[in-house]
Amino acid sequence: MATELEELVGFLSSPSPQVTQAAVDIVRGLTGSEDGLQSLAKYAKIVLPSLSRLLSAPKEVSGPAAEALVNLSQNSDLAAKMVEMGMIKMAMENLYKPDSGNGRLLVMLLVNLTQLDAGIASLLQTEDEKMHGLYVMKLVRSFCRTSSESSDDPFEHVGSILVNISKLEAGRKLLLDPKRGLLKQIIRQFDSSSPLRKKGVSGTIRNCCFEAESQLQNLLLISEFLWPALLLPVAGNKIYNKQDTSKMPLELGSALSIEREPVTDPEIRVQALEAVYLISLQEAGRRALWSVNGPRILQVGYETEEDAKVMEAYERVGSLLIHNSDTEEPSTENSS
Repeated sequence: MATELEELVGFLSSPSPQVTQAAVDIVRGLTGSEDGLQSLAKYAKIVLPSLSRLLSAPKEVSGPAAEALVNLSQNSDLAAKMVEMGMIKMAMENLYKPDSGNGRLLVMLLVNLTQLDAGIASLLQTEDEKMHGLYVMKLVRSFCRTSSESSDDPFEHVGSILVNISKLEAGRKLLLDPKRGLLKQIIRQFDSSSPLRKKGVSGTIRNCCFEAESQLQNLLLISEFLWPALLLPVAGNKIYNKQDTSKMPLELGSALSIEREPVTDPEIRVQALEAVYLISLQEAGRRALWSVNGPRILQVGYETEEDAKVMEAYERVGSLLIHNSDTEEPSTENSS
């Protein structure tokens, strides 16, 4: 005899829209608790395909279905099953339907699924040479087109997807490909007022800098956007004098000549400094940093930094620069 839960799961495929809607609402509620998730996990072979089919239903059904899938995908075993059954493709197809009203939820589902290497490979479309990178290009375009100024910003979580895919070499290479120009588009979102977007951009840049040894030239091709994104968050609050700004490119010098909003999130400051460090491991990277008066910016920023982890990140860059400097000795440490 079928249990109540088995019956409920079966109702997700009911021919009656009213029954289906009632069932999906209950399932969504169950996914909101750990006990509910564990119970539903036992019926994953039925639940996951049923919910995925409902993503193309009207919003009153597809919305709860998408929310349930987001909650279920927080379980790594269930997320792996979703990736295996082609959930990335289903999410992308539904995300870009003209009448899709579940954009935010579908993007959050992709965030969870790309925490797995298999999910990243699926989003990168590594198996299909002709389609490779198409999904990522679409997501980057949407991320850069939508505005964080509006109350509804369905694509702001794309920043987290980009952080996830840039943890793998294949993802970093795609983002750094100069022909596609994706990283250049992404970096420009660092000016966003959305903390989520800012952190996504910062984490993505930092991850991409792990390729500095082989891809430094591609990173420096976008230096007019790269250096402000890396150095402004760690420049401190001081208004710089003309002596300092005259040795900087316009995009840095003009920003540092006026009062500006500080980057209050220490994680973003650490990520920026880690990226500078990775670039500075290369001789050409250090030269590029000196050419924009970067060591002076790091010195000034360090003087007013209070967070211990951020200070440690400054010191790591500073010791690298000092160790590799023949003629000048930059310092990010107090002389006292």
